[in-house]
Formats: sequence, C-alpha cells, structure tokens
Amino acid sequence: MTDARTRPADDWWRSAVVYQVYPRSFADADGDGTGDLNGVRARLPYLADLGVDAIWISPWYPSPLLDGGYDVSDYRDINPEFGTLADADALIAEAHALGLRILIDLVPNHCSWEHPWFKAALAAGKGSPERDLFWFRDGVEGRPPTNWPATFGGGAWQQIDDGQWYLHMFDISQPDWNWDHPKVIEEFDSILRFWFDRGIDGFRIDVADSMAKDATLPDVPLKDGQPTQDKYVGNPFYDQPGVHTIHQRWRAIADEYAGTPQGARVFVAEAWLSPPERLAKYVRPNELHAAFNFDALRASWDAKDLREVIDRSTGNLWAVGAPATWVLSNHDTIRHRTRYGRALEDALAGAGVVPTDLALGLRRARAAALLELALPGGAYIYQGDELGLPEVEDLPEEVLDDPVWERSGHTNRGRDGCRVPIPWSGTEPPYGFGPGDGQPWLPQPANWAPLTASAQADDPDSHLALYKAALRIRRNHAELGEGRLTWDEDAPAEVLSFTRGTFRCVTNLGTAPVALPPYSELLLASAALVDNKLPTDATAWLQL
Repeated sequence: MTDARTRPADDWWRSAVVYQVYPRSFADADGDGTGDLNGVRARLPYLADLGVDAIWISPWYPSPLLDGGYDVSDYRDINPEFGTLADADALIAEAHALGLRILIDLVPNHCSWEHPWFKAALAAGKGSPERDLFWFRDGVEGRPPTNWPATFGGGAWQQIDDGQWYLHMFDISQPDWNWDHPKVIEEFDSILRFWFDRGIDGFRIDVADSMAKDATLPDVPLKDGQPTQDKYVGNPFYDQPGVHTIHQRWRAIADEYAGTPQGARVFVAEAWLSPPERLAKYVRPNELHAAFNFDALRASWDAKDLREVIDRSTGNLWAVGAPATWVLSNHDTIRHRTRYGRALEDALAGAGVVPTDLALGLRRARAAALLELALPGGAYIYQGDELGLPEVEDLPEEVLDDPVWERSGHTNRGRDGCRVPIPWSGTEPPYGFGPGDGQPWLPQPANWAPLTASAQADDPDSHLALYKAALRIRRNHAELGEGRLTWDEDAPAEVLSFTRGTFRCVTNLGTAPVALPPYSELLLASAALVDNKLPTDATAWLQL
C-alpha cells in the first residue's frame, strides 16, 4: 500500500475525514462545567493520533446560547465562556502544527436577538433602514404576515410592541437576516475575510439552503391541517434560487486565497434536501465545495436502501465534479448507535419514545463506520462517535436546554441527548471532562466508565481502536478517499460489497453469516470472522 495523500494541497477536502467538535461539550479546561477552546487545544494530540484530517468546530461566537451557539450576537469574536480570540488563534496554529485543518461554523440565515443590529432595528421603529436588514412586516388583520412554520415549533413570525412582526425560521431569539439587502451581503463578505485572514481553512455553512426568501411572502400549503415543513420545490423560504448567487459570491472570496500556503479556503453545506439532484446544485464548480449527505444518515439499516442512496448520491455529485461527503451523526441528530439499535421503522424517532437495543446498535455502528470510511469521498465523525457513545435518552426534564423542548410544548425532547459532554477518563462523572469533580452543564450517565477514551485506549477490540485502525488504513491505502467504486454484483441481496481497485469492502446486513470472497489479506473487520464467514451486522475490509 502507498500513501494516498499525493493530490494537490488545495484538494485536501475531497478526501478529508473531519471531526466535529461541539465546544460546549468537548473538554473543559477551566473547570466551570462548560467546554472551552483551551480544552480543545489540550485534546488536539488525541485528535491527531485518532487520524483525522481536519476539525470542524461548532459555533464559538459570543451568544446567549439559547440555541447552542447558533444564535450569534457577534460574528468576529469568541464566546467568553469558551475563551478569547487569542485562544482561537493559538488553537488554529497548534492544529496546523499537528497537520490538522480547521473549519468553523458560519450561521448566515439568522443571528441572535442580542446582535447589535437587531437591537437597533427594534429601537428604530417602523420603516427604518435598520429594520430593512431583517424581515419586519405588518400583519394581516391581526394575524402574522404568512402561515410559515418555524423549524423548532410554532409559527415563524413574532410580534413586537409596535405591532409589526419579525421573521424567525427557527427560534424567536433568532431573527432572519434579509439577504436582499446589500449591507447584509457586504457584512458577511467581511466576516468571511476576517476568519480566513486569521488562518481558518474553511466554513461549514449552517442551513445553507435557507438565506434567500420569496419576497412576495406566499403562504405554504397545509399538510394534515397544519402549514407544511416540507422542503417542496418552490418553498418560499428554502432552496430559493437566490441562495446560489450568495454561494457563488462566497466561492469567489474563498478562491482569492488560492495562492496562500494553506490554499483556497473551502465551504461545506448543511442542506437537508432530497432528492440528491437538488443537493448537487449546491456543489457545482463555482459554488460550494461539498455538502453533507443526509440521505445516507437517514437511510435505514437495509442493503437495498443504502445502495440506492449511495448510487443516487454519488451519481449526482460526480456529475457536477463534486465528491460525496458521508456522515452518520452530528449535533442535531440521534446518535447512530442508538438509531441502529431500533426497529427499522422507528430509527428516526425522537429521544426516549421507542425501545433501543444498544448492543445491536453498537454492532451495527461498528459496521457502519467501516462502510462510511470505505466509500469514495470525504467523511465526518461527530465527537464521541469514535467511542461508541449512545444517545442519552433519559436526561431529566429540568436540564433540557434545546429550544425545541419549549417550542414543542414539551412534546419533543430535542437534541440535548447527543450533546452530553464527552467522557475522557475515570470511573464516574465528570469522567475527566474538566479538572476536579465539578459536574458539566449536562449530566453524564453513571454507566459510561467503560466508554471513556482512557478505558478504550489500550483495548485492541474497543470501538476507539477500530476507528484508529480504520483511519490509519484509509490514510495509507492508495484506493481509499476520493475515487470511484464498483459493485460486486454476485454478492447476496442483503450484502453490500464493492471494490475500489485492489480494495474490497463487504458489509453483511442480513440475518446469517456469509462467506467472504477470495482475498490476500484481511485488513480490518468490525467483528471477528468465524470459519472465514462475516457475521451479521458486520463489515470487512479486504486486500485482493
């Protein structure tokens, strides 16, 4: 095997394995119960040793944290709970010294109601230039301007004291920017350059399909008697043509940095769009570089379903010259160990509402990790996935922090269960999350001692060991990363088997062990073979 990392430096993102850090829950250096940038800095050697290529850091900006930092009050500074700009500069430099790229979140659809421009808009009154930066409108006969629903529950308009309404597609604390206004456009140009000049390698764009709105403000259709949340073609606030103009402008700014030692900067889109033909428009050559493949995340543990998703995704992305970007979990979703431990029809249910077999989920999570890392393109790992962490589905109601909990009238527990702080060491909470025995901002389960990074470090059969081995092989194998695959059409119906040159990946999603095809070396397997047969819910990597 030879080193696959021989492509131009500017193309690093096409094959990169990126590790998502949710800073509030990753590592706490000062012992206040909240993760911080110095905590991330202290764990950079762990991430380098894990074998990832880059780190994506969820919002680190000043914020009232009413939506986990996605309510930004200042786009050019660091939340004091997390540290300072000097800490961020040190983190970027130290990561680069270890060969790790840095991506940070950009939240362009909305800001916090604590943002100075929104506070000025509230104070300025109707018809003011300050209000033009947002979506302030008069109501219609005492009702909101439209029937648009908010993602977190309820309506998308909030009325203020003078009778006008402002648009918030998420929480009331997150007013939407008016991207038809040149001042908003120019402000974000400046924000991009501010962080690019400080050395970051790119941005993950939050809800990249949402900034542009249909200014005629049409109502959306009803579904089951309620305004639909569906992202249908023509939806007035999702996937509007104007988003592509914004992305093309940003791509030009990123390309200005092509002559620097780091190369051109990059963008990764969060856009929950189906079918893949729609998503592919976001990664055309003059737009964004990559987009998360959420169809794969949502696919059931079923060979036919997964193959269809893989084929449609890769086919549409390759048609526009973009790589696929695979992801199993993130800060917005039920952790995949838990999803895979559920009945197929219940996999995407919310936290705490359906039974889960965590042993089954772990077995499938191990298999899924090897499948993900063998597929062509890039891959993302959410913090704790390498430890096999499950969703925490029984958090006490009094600690739930996600605005979804309140906006849903306490019917949806939200996303806190995947944001519980990481267990690093020790036998009881806080498991080395911070110094001393102070408890973190969300409580950790009492049974997580076997899942700590320290407990798994010297166990060759641990989940962590599997990830480290897979990432080491992926880095050094010439056939892995960006490229193509060929399906092995003679594989049984419940088996996904594909080759990439001299490499073969076999995943058994059936109910019985299957014989492996001929090979010269077993590179890695998520479960032990028995008589050269691959057990159910397992993946093997073979050298032909």
